[in-house]
Amino acid sequence: MQINDVINAILFEIERGTDSDDGMGRPPLGMKATTIRLSVDTIRRIEAQVGNRQLAKFIREAVERELRRREEEQKL
Repeated sequence: MQINDVINAILFEIERGTDSDDGMGRPPLGMKATTIRLSVDTIRRIEAQVGNRQLAKFIREAVERELRRREEEQKL
């Protein structure tokens, strides 16, 4: 799947429990499909690091890291 310069929206699933990245069948329970908009450049930069088949996983992990960082910051 290549990035279409006109479309810059991607669909990913927010991780809320265990995840399976096998890409087949029904998504695991505890996941909610969500649409976000990223610039084409941002998507290309992510794909350059992890490949286009790992885009959603990368975004889930980045969101989780940022949430943990902010939650830890609030505790201080």
